[in-house]
Amino acid sequence: MVTRVAVLSDIHGVLPALEAVLAEPDIGTADHIVLTGDIAAGPQPAQVLDLLTGLGDRVSWISGNADRELLEHRRGQGATSPYPITSWAAAQLREDHLDRLGSLPRSLTLSVDVLGKVLFCHATPRDDEEVVLVDSRLDRWNDVLGGLDADIRTVVCGHTHMPFVRLAHGRLVINPGSIGMPYGRTGAHWALLGPGVELRTTDFDVQAAVARVGRDSSYPDAAEWADYFLHARASDADALAAFAPRDGRDPA
Repeated sequence: MVTRVAVLSDIHGVLPALEAVLAEPDIGTADHIVLTGDIAAGPQPAQVLDLLTGLGDRVSWISGNADRELLEHRRGQGATSPYPITSWAAAQLREDHLDRLGSLPRSLTLSVDVLGKVLFCHATPRDDEEVVLVDSRLDRWNDVLGGLDADIRTVVCGHTHMPFVRLAHGRLVINPGSIGMPYGRTGAHWALLGPGVELRTTDFDVQAAVARVGRDSSYPDAAEWADYFLHARASDADALAAFAPRDGRDPA
């Protein structure tokens, strides 16, 4: 059993945001770090992977849909991504990066102090692209989580880039939000587990980060990409409206 777990999700290849979070004292003293997917698909993919690899066994990695798509793109598998940055980021990766991404599990389980058995995944326990939201109806949550063992009372997921904590049929569901592509408000969002649950935000100089990404990345639209996402120009209302049809709910 571990006492404190830091959860970092949806980094999306943004090195300045990741560095800011890793500099947090509570990250340094956490027993373990869990990455809940979508790690590298962004403007600084190789740099982010190298930094995280250097942290060694303190870190457990989970694959997200964007990580899978990077690998599929390089291997000539699967459908073409609609996002231009995916093909660019895939081309930046070395073979050791591809091997790392190809070896990642879709989920993992850890015993955390007080919280008990916690399942970590990217989108949902059964699919890396499925959407559930803070306001998803209870029958949707029952469908998504109903196949889990009864002793898993906490589920941690990412994918939708908006932090929340809620109960769903007695299970605690936690989304730490996104480090590199936040929706709704600026900052790098993450979570600290054990003995309770803390949703954390690391503030950093967004304008300096945008300038650095634009300077250091060879992605043709890096500065524009970073300006849009690091300034959180997509509101939470925008994101919820965009995701809602994928949540299976009836149109309003």
